[in-house]
Amino acid sequence: MTTIESRLAALETQVAALTERLTAAPPTPPAPEGTFWALDGLKQRLPPDGAGAVLYTGTVRVADQHYDWQYGRTVDDVLAADWTELAGALTALAHPVRLRLLREILGGRESTSELAEIEDLGTTGQLHHHLRQITAAGWLRSAGRGRWVVPAERVVPLLVILTAAGR
Repeated sequence: MTTIESRLAALETQVAALTERLTAAPPTPPAPEGTFWALDGLKQRLPPDGAGAVLYTGTVRVADQHYDWQYGRTVDDVLAADWTELAGALTALAHPVRLRLLREILGGRESTSELAEIEDLGTTGQLHHHLRQITAAGWLRSAGRGRWVVPAERVVPLLVILTAAGR
């Protein structure tokens, strides 16, 4: 019986060690080396004779939602695109009330009634006008029953534009 008891004790010790390992906080990942770690990674993926590329990426948690996003384009593709097609998306952001609405919706105020309670947004008709404008430009989506969300694929791009504008 001592053999079975010693084997059982050894198994209990192993299970306790595994349980402790599984419930412990995950290790903190090492900090990236160098100031331009993301840029260095992008450069490694580009052909040496190209004009370069633009990359934006983000990991965001707002109002209990998590978004990961990454997008890149070559400089040649960006320069060859018709920039006039972007005017609508940029124009929709060029109004203080619309920016405020997007910030409030990202922060968790998702219903039209909650948004209407905010001072300085104007009348209900004006509120609906602004909601339509940013929805038409793709920055907002109806979630049904008077609820609004910033589409997941637009959260990081929106924050990138705002970050770039604030520089």
